[in-house]
Formats: sequence, structure tokens, C-alpha cells
Amino acid sequence: MPEPDKSLGRKILGFFVKEEETGTVSTGTPPVASAASGPRPATNSTDPGPSTVASASPSGGNVPTSAPSGAVDSKFAEHFANVLAQNNPPGPDYFEFRETLRSLSNLGLPEDKQYQAAWASFKALGGPADIGVLTNTANQYIAVLNKDQTAFGKSVEAALAERVGGLQTEQKRLQMENENLAKQLIEIQKQIDANTNRLTAIGGEVNEQSAKITQNQKNYESTFAHFTDQIKADIAKMAQYLK
Repeated sequence: MPEPDKSLGRKILGFFVKEEETGTVSTGTPPVASAASGPRPATNSTDPGPSTVASASPSGGNVPTSAPSGAVDSKFAEHFANVLAQNNPPGPDYFEFRETLRSLSNLGLPEDKQYQAAWASFKALGGPADIGVLTNTANQYIAVLNKDQTAFGKSVEAALAERVGGLQTEQKRLQMENENLAKQLIEIQKQIDANTNRLTAIGGEVNEQSAKITQNQKNYESTFAHFTDQIKADIAKMAQYLK
């Protein structure tokens, strides 16, 4: 497919949106549709759809179609302009009519007079006299945008699966990890309590055993002294009496 005419893309962009001083984009008539497969959206801006999309019916009437609420995003609007520029066939068609209609918007004419004047001017500039050319090409552009929207929807699903799905997996893993750690903390606390109780008991046992051992040592020393004193006394008496 040939490279898009950038100047045509900017012209098409002007048919639908105009940039405000703040850099945001406000809708013209008709507003642009939700985004597609062009520039990758930021992770916090995947729903750029406008309030309505005007589609032309074969009979020439405008059929408004509801779209998701959101804000018109300048990068998506520029993307749509380039998509439409890539698919703009040679010769006058809906967009040339749209440009003529847009040029009449500031004249204060009623809407029906604007369309009639634009139609007359379009034919005078060499456009086909068959209104079906306008409605057919308008529907072709809508089909192009619908195809782009489908591609964008698939890219959103892939991004959700990759990014959100990965985050949800990590979320579940961390929740399970926290639950396991909480159980371990309960078990650790139980062990700490048991150890504390045992330490208290050991403190009493240490005092008791120390007292017993000390008393046994004293008893041993007393008994030792008793035996050794008797033996010493016998030795002394044997020396005295057995000469």
C-alpha cells in the first residue's frame, strides 16, 4: 500500500477535530470513532472512544451509533486521519463533499441549506452527481475504521492478557505467600510461647536443683568430716593406748 499523503491526512484530521490551545482535541461533526492498530496507546488510555459515530446509510441519512464514553485523544485522532488518508480513493468523494460542507459552517445557514449548498458546490467542482457516491464512500470509510477498531480491540486483549494477566498472577502469588507467612507466624508465635513457658519452668528448676546440689554438697562435707574425724580420733587413741 503506498505511503499516506501527510498533507491529506492533516486535511482529513481537520474535517473531524480541531486542536485547542491546551493541546487537547475537541470533536467536530461527525466525531471520530474509537482507536485502532496505529500508535500504541499508553497503558492508562485504552478507551479513547467518543460519544457517537455518524455513519451514512445507503439512502443518504445519517445513522448515529453509540460508542463508549471517554475522551477524544489527539494521537488516536491523528492515527484515524492517516488510516483514512491511506484508504482515500482518487477523485472527489465523501471527503471532498465534507470539506465543502465544512467551509459553509460559519455562514449561518440552516443545516439543510448547508448540505444543499455543499452538494451544489461539490457537483460544480466536478464531483459526481450521484448522491450514492457520497454515501457509498462514506460507508467505505466507516468499514475501514471498523476494521481498524477490530484490530485495536485484539491488541487491547493481548495487552490485557500480557500486562493485567501477569499482574493478576503476581497478585495471587503474593496473596498466597502472605497467607503462608501468616500461618508460619502463628506457628512461630506458638513456639515462642512454649519456649517462654519452658524458660519460666527452667528458672524454677534451676533454683530447685541448685539448692538440692548445694545441700547435697553440704551433707557430703558434713558426712566426710564425720568419718574423717572418727578415723583421726581412732588414730590418736591407738597411738595413745596401744604402746
